[in-house]
Amino acid sequence: MLMALVMAVSMPAFSQAEDVVPQSQAQIMLSFAPLVKKASPAVVNIFTKKTVTQSRRTIFDDPFFKRFFGRNFGPQQNRPQIQNSLGSGVIVDGSGIIVTNFHVVGDADEITVALQDRREFDAKLIVEDERTDLAILKIDVEGEPLPFLEFTDSDTLEIGDLVVAIGNPFGVGQTVTSGIVSALDRSAAVSNDIQSFIQTDAAINPGNSGGALLTMDGKLAGINSAIFSKSGGSLGIGFAIPANMVKAVLTNGLATGKVVRPWLGASGQAVTSDVADGLGLDRPGGVLVNRVHKSGTAYEAGLRVGDVIISIDDKDIFGLEALVFRVSSGVLGNQAVLEIIRNGTLVEMVIELKPAPEDPPRNIMTLSGRQPLSGAIVGNLSPAHALELGMSAFAEGVVVTGINNGSVAARYGLRPRDILLTINNQQIVDVTQAQSELLAANDSWEISIRRKGRTLSFKVTL
Repeated sequence: MLMALVMAVSMPAFSQAEDVVPQSQAQIMLSFAPLVKKASPAVVNIFTKKTVTQSRRTIFDDPFFKRFFGRNFGPQQNRPQIQNSLGSGVIVDGSGIIVTNFHVVGDADEITVALQDRREFDAKLIVEDERTDLAILKIDVEGEPLPFLEFTDSDTLEIGDLVVAIGNPFGVGQTVTSGIVSALDRSAAVSNDIQSFIQTDAAINPGNSGGALLTMDGKLAGINSAIFSKSGGSLGIGFAIPANMVKAVLTNGLATGKVVRPWLGASGQAVTSDVADGLGLDRPGGVLVNRVHKSGTAYEAGLRVGDVIISIDDKDIFGLEALVFRVSSGVLGNQAVLEIIRNGTLVEMVIELKPAPEDPPRNIMTLSGRQPLSGAIVGNLSPAHALELGMSAFAEGVVVTGINNGSVAARYGLRPRDILLTINNQQIVDVTQAQSELLAANDSWEISIRRKGRTLSFKVTL
């Protein structure tokens, strides 16, 4: 009787396990083929062309001639050369809207999209966003509906979920690989500055960039973007841009023609164990706020230096990258709920998702006249302008945005993203003042600039 009771108690757990574990050869040999057959027509190959000018070596490049006659001795022979590259893309709308990586098409002169049925179309780049390494293409299919992929909610992904990657590695043609979600909210050593990647061990190689990372229901979980590799081939560490970020860029870009994303207006550092001990917190996690911009939505909501942000819309925050990602992937005009710890107390605050302000107006102008910065293109820094230039949104003053070739400013070594600090000991606050101070000097200028966090000074007398 005791044995019968034990068996009776054990049977439900055993029966439940039977529902999950494969019990036959047919179940073990489950195939990805139905998923791939449905999804692969929406993944395209992308071919690009770019014309570059290449210097051609001649006898006059010999070091003997250069030594005695200078670098510019002899005729300069330059010839155009066509560079070809390839990648992948995903159709996300049946009208011919395609998402790919910015680094695949960003500087191309010609873009060609090849569908799975071998038809080719010229593509137009309609939205580009270097910060997320995403680009949106449009092909004209003359009203014919194309197969496309639907987005999944990438926040529902879990480590260990099965995924499938489809792309065009090494130009061999459309290829399918499978793996699992290895990690979430990963940073990668790429130019993308909104870093919260999906990491996968599905094989991703050069040419897969812009291709699809799919869930088992055939929906788009992310856009394959980068790999970690010492040889150029797959080592089982690939990164994909989450679908929620892709969807935010797509929605925003198609509506406005450019990507304008929400901006919190605050910065800080990850709360490590040491920082948590210093703040009296019971565990590490969150972002300790050390700067709040008075023009940002965070300041309006009441966020202050010293607050610790621990979540946004119930999504835990473990570092600054995750904080930027969560805010940037929101929808402009919506609200988000921040959970913060202030003086040991848990506080909730609601923020409006707004773009970085364009205040002051950038007022782009070219400095001119008989002075050492003539030919420099400058503008006023605002949070929006700074982010567009890839600089800190907290940067202020007058920034160099470009240098005219052969100009006086070019000869003195001025560079884009240099910030003018002082001219003849006068602090520079806007471009109008910069031009006035340069022209008012009496043939002698002492100029200070900030370059990559360093302050540089030079004196010029004409």
